[in-house]
Amino acid sequence: MTKATDRRQDLLTALRGCQQRLREFIAGRTTNIADAEDVYQEITYQLLKADSYLHPIEQVAAWLFRAARNELIYRSRKKRERLFSDEFDSEWPDGEELAKVVFNPQDDAENNYLRQLILQELDLALTDMPAQQREAFEKTELQGYSYKQLALETGITVETLLSRKHQAVLFLRLRLQGLYDAVIGDE
Repeated sequence: MTKATDRRQDLLTALRGCQQRLREFIAGRTTNIADAEDVYQEITYQLLKADSYLHPIEQVAAWLFRAARNELIYRSRKKRERLFSDEFDSEWPDGEELAKVVFNPQDDAENNYLRQLILQELDLALTDMPAQQREAFEKTELQGYSYKQLALETGITVETLLSRKHQAVLFLRLRLQGLYDAVIGDE
């Protein structure tokens, strides 16, 4: 085994060692099981992503509990922000200008280039998005699933799926804002 594989195994062993206490800690601070599972999976993902040879995590259990607390705080703030979603959504352009570029029937070189650039950036953004959010977004927006269908298929509540898609949309807005400004600013 390589050093990276050994390190990953050490992290997973440490995670398994405090898994029960960590899950109880998270469950005691969330309103439903699906949200608790989302938080647990997110911090597990963050652990594997954050640990590196340049910045190794020494106290894995302490790091996990701190990350769980931070993720819970982040999610509670996001829930409060959703109450102001109408105001937030009004700040984001309605997308008609961007739709003109993406779905423009003109087949000239500039439109083809812009279309490819937008689709390529969207694909990269979706790749960087957390898997649960990406699945909720892709299935409801790109594959035509209803939330009810997706909930039946996955066993995840509609509310959790709505939350994941909302997070995905916010992620995409942030990630693609520069591209949007560049494309629309040129017109």
